[in-house]
Amino acid sequence: MAKKAFLNIRGLMQVREMPIQPLKGHDLSVLPSIANAFLLLQDNEVVNFGSMQQLDERELNGYDLHDASERFIFPAFCDAHTHAVFAQYREAEFVDKLNGLSYQEIAAKGGGILSSARKVQETSEEGLFLQSMETVKHIIAGGTGSLEIKSGYGLTLENELKMLRVIRRIKKQVDIPIKATFLAAHAVPAQFQGQKELFMEALLNEWIPKVLEEKLADYIDVFCETGYFDVNDIAQIGKAIRGSALQLKAHVNQFSAFGGVQEAVRQEAVTVDHLEVMNEEDFEALASSKTLATLLPACSFYLGIPFAPARKLCQRGVPFAIASDFNPGSSPTHNLFLVWSLACLNMKLTPEEAFNAMTVNGAFAMGINASHGAIFRGYKGKFILTNKAPSFAYFPYAFGTNHVYQILN
Repeated sequence: MAKKAFLNIRGLMQVREMPIQPLKGHDLSVLPSIANAFLLLQDNEVVNFGSMQQLDERELNGYDLHDASERFIFPAFCDAHTHAVFAQYREAEFVDKLNGLSYQEIAAKGGGILSSARKVQETSEEGLFLQSMETVKHIIAGGTGSLEIKSGYGLTLENELKMLRVIRRIKKQVDIPIKATFLAAHAVPAQFQGQKELFMEALLNEWIPKVLEEKLADYIDVFCETGYFDVNDIAQIGKAIRGSALQLKAHVNQFSAFGGVQEAVRQEAVTVDHLEVMNEEDFEALASSKTLATLLPACSFYLGIPFAPARKLCQRGVPFAIASDFNPGSSPTHNLFLVWSLACLNMKLTPEEAFNAMTVNGAFAMGINASHGAIFRGYKGKFILTNKAPSFAYFPYAFGTNHVYQILN
């Protein structure tokens, strides 16, 4: 039995009873912590923690002792929105962007999602797995302890299944929870250009049944945006999966607001993601629902578009998670410490609010709140042991810094 004791921890953060509902409003600003703390692990499971003054040294018999003076320990981040399986980065589009082209203009000239789809279609399953596996290892080393990964760069049935099978293979290779999301409704595939209705028929009648048959995904997603998919498409997908093992998520309100939030709520979506553009009806729909918002500040930063109105969501009592949106086109970072900084600097969240959104609420956005997102007795997830730091606020303050000393568990 492996027994480890971490002593003299400057701050043991996010210690609470297992959360039973997402944090919102004032509760999002409350971060339970213990100063000058100890943490006892047996076989990578939390068996006890508290302040050093409460520690009975007899409890330490048989433990490997580790001095965590001047360091913090907190649960690893829960990244509830990524596109971490892809075949090639799109740095050429970065140059286009610097030359003044918008996201929509880059897509119109052959870039964007369809560009990533071409690369995935040209890559074997084994090649895609090997590349993506290396990426996920880096993600875990950076402090992410649970991860959602979407398909959506296949855009044919064969290649969407290939992406989902790669995600399934990654799940078996890593020791963190990974949730798979089927995102064929990411863009209208090249073979269906100008025939979105025919694509939707194929998606509803062939693609979704195949994904369900092979049990390849936990969620299904749709990019509801001008030029992509619309409110009716959300409704059709919601109807098609009703009573199945798939749950709905939706990309909505990234560039425009035309009812996607309300329809996603009507279809009982687990999350609505992006929300850079919001109107009063959107706030009202979310405030009266069980749907969680997921905000993506790195995408706003990279594209130069508005940041989601996190402060207004707090004021309206809407719970939200914060995620990386890691992808090769609009958010080429999986560094959640940087995302934390962006949420504070650009969404005007406190360090505690943003951290809660990236841990407790991120776990709710993936349905793993009973096992991840907070430190409680029985917790078996990963921890971040930080570099030496003067305070908790230092982590988002010192943006771009690698704060990870060691990943525990």
